This record gives sequence, C-alpha cells and structure tokens, in this order.
Amino acid sequence: MADTLEAQLRTQLTTAMKAKDSKTANLIRMINTKITERRTAKDFAGTIDDAMVLDVINAYKKSMEKARAEFAAVGDKGKEQVEELDFELAWCATMLPSMASEDELRAAVAAAVAALPAKDPKMAGRIIGAVKKQLGDRADAQLVKRFAEEALAG
Repeated sequence: MADTLEAQLRTQLTTAMKAKDSKTANLIRMINTKITERRTAKDFAGTIDDAMVLDVINAYKKSMEKARAEFAAVGDKGKEQVEELDFELAWCATMLPSMASEDELRAAVAAAVAALPAKDPKMAGRIIGAVKKQLGDRADAQLVKRFAEEALAG
C-alpha cells in the first residue's frame, strides 16, 4: 500500500533536514502546522486523509499566490520574497494533482451545456457546479466560468 501524503511529508521533512535544506524543511513544517490546526480544530471529528492534506496544501498555495501578487506589485523591494514564494508554489505544485487543461475544461463545459434543458446565460453557475463536481480541484473555477459564459452566449 502506498504511503499516505502525511507520511510522505514526514519522509520529505527528514530528507530535507538531513540535506540541510532549510527552505524545504521550513515549508513542510508550515504545511504540517496547517494540518495540525485542522486536526485540532474545535469542529473537526474525523481522520486526516489524503484529500484533507491536499486541501491544506491547496489552501496554502492559494494564500501564497495572493501574497506573491502583492510582493510582485511592490517591485524590486519584494523581489526576494517573490523568489521565496515561487519556490513554495513550485513545491506545492509537485504535491497537488495537475490542473485540467483548457481543452479538457472546454470539453467538460460543452458536455454540461449539452445536458442543460435550455441555453440560458443565467445557468453559468449550474455549469460551473457540474464541471467542479466532475473534475474537482483540478478545474480552475475562473476559467470554467469564462468558458461557460462563452458557451452560453454563443
């Protein structure tokens, strides 16, 4: 049986510490802290599974993307932080499932539109929901929304 993602994180942390790779070790520690926060949350009653670990990594990645945009807007003053965030985003990308391609998204949107009883621009939300249900976190909601609006308008 394959290791759980949590076990893989522990192994990566040990490897990073032995290699004196403090950037990776600190990042994995941060992810582990976020997992622990979820585990000890007042309303949490379950187990830490791979889906939850991926959700934590994805949430962390999104917050780093937002921070990166803010540091990039500062210009040269934020250059060092942008490089650090690029490293963290790249690491997160290796842990997360790959995003669906534009062609895959367009096909899923087309199938969802075809399943609708009528082509109404107000049904974009239904299409987004259907595609997210089919592809999960692999689907970029903003892209799906744009494709849905294009398909319903045309």
